[in-house]
Amino acid sequence: MAVAATLAAAMATTAHAQQSATTGAAPPSQAQVLSSVPANSVTVTNYYRQNVYDPSDAKIGEISDVLVGKDGKVEAFIVSVGGFLGIGNKDVAVPFSAVHATEKNGTWYLTMNATKDSLKQARGYTYDKAKATWVPAA
Repeated sequence: MAVAATLAAAMATTAHAQQSATTGAAPPSQAQVLSSVPANSVTVTNYYRQNVYDPSDAKIGEISDVLVGKDGKVEAFIVSVGGFLGIGNKDVAVPFSAVHATEKNGTWYLTMNATKDSLKQARGYTYDKAKATWVPAA
């Protein structure tokens, strides 16, 4: 019986709090949605986790992250170079403009005017979870 009374009191308090919150809060605004996707837009999945090749079609590495500026535009990619199954790889930053997208055999194909060796010589980066960003590797 005491449990039922306590439960009833808690429910009444919750109902009163919900009613107060509902009547005192401003109504939700209309959600911003698009009636169509922007013309000539490209999905991030066409880049993220995709292989990148040099001009002679040799694999350079894989895009492991897409860096977006505060203006919402893609600024750079983190390309994972070398290693095997993520072990011994080096993450380097390349500008968005350095990666060229084409279609080859009906699939998205990414190239760079660089070699795997040249990227292995570039500054490496590691992801700092505390800062939620990429920082130069030690």
